[in-house]
Amino acid sequence: MTERLMLLDTASLYFRAFHGVPESIRREDGTPVNAVRGLLDMIARLTVDFGATHLVACWDDDWRPRWRVDLIPSYKAHRVERNVADGPDVEAVPAGLVAQIPLIRHVLGLAGIAVVGAPEHEADDVIGSYAEHATLPVDVVTGDRDLFQVVDDARDVRIVYTARGMKNLETVTEAVVVGRYRVLPEQYADYAVLRGDASDGLPGVAGIGEKSAATLIGRFGTLEGLLEAAEDPDSGLPAPMRAKLNAAADYLEVAPAVVNVVRDLDLPALDAAGARLRAVDDGPRLELERLASAWNLGGSVKRLLAALDRHG
Repeated sequence: MTERLMLLDTASLYFRAFHGVPESIRREDGTPVNAVRGLLDMIARLTVDFGATHLVACWDDDWRPRWRVDLIPSYKAHRVERNVADGPDVEAVPAGLVAQIPLIRHVLGLAGIAVVGAPEHEADDVIGSYAEHATLPVDVVTGDRDLFQVVDDARDVRIVYTARGMKNLETVTEAVVVGRYRVLPEQYADYAVLRGDASDGLPGVAGIGEKSAATLIGRFGTLEGLLEAAEDPDSGLPAPMRAKLNAAADYLEVAPAVVNVVRDLDLPALDAAGARLRAVDDGPRLELERLASAWNLGGSVKRLLAALDRHG
């Protein structure tokens, strides 16, 4: 079997599972388990369909890092339920999902699936760092288009995009990014800075939308090149556009650090993290089989165990 690394944007997947599987599926004590079931089914299907030999469930140790908020205070601000002075802010998450996150961590641990996060960083940064230094082909599973910036055909890094659901998965390569946005993956973060993203609280540059952002990045290559052109009266950049960029100078100075994923985190090597997929044996297998009944996980545990059994 050709070795292949799969990196999960885990929160993206368990949110999708929570909203895609009826919350009426519960344990005997009333705790919902729809996200647990859905996530296990996703992992079973994805690892088989895409031939993963290594898997890391990348985790948000901090979903809204303070250093990003210090640069752009509006970053994910609309998703904050409660601010915390000396730690990660509390995200507004449905109570039924909050109750399942410890269950998800427990089941992943029993299944021998590596879970890796990094202090003061998001799962995107863990993904970016593993993808940057991987010696294996990489599939990044996410519903977040921000990660299109890590696509790299030369190194066989692609996105398995879940935004249209598990029945309509899309494999995103350089051609897909260019076809959809008219920029290369390595230009995507600069494009996103200009365009902004309301879902992340990024304002963008007033008066610059998707089409004009793509045109500008296509013409000048990078955000840095565009800003140099904005300062050069002989660059051919129209005066109204220069005015828009100048008005957003403070935002444009800090936004790239917020939008670009971190690619140099000190993370455990794949072997040290336990990323290689293996069959689950002995005590952990018996405990998973017990939980399948005790926690009303249906056939999800069985399907996950069958997927892992393929790896001996």
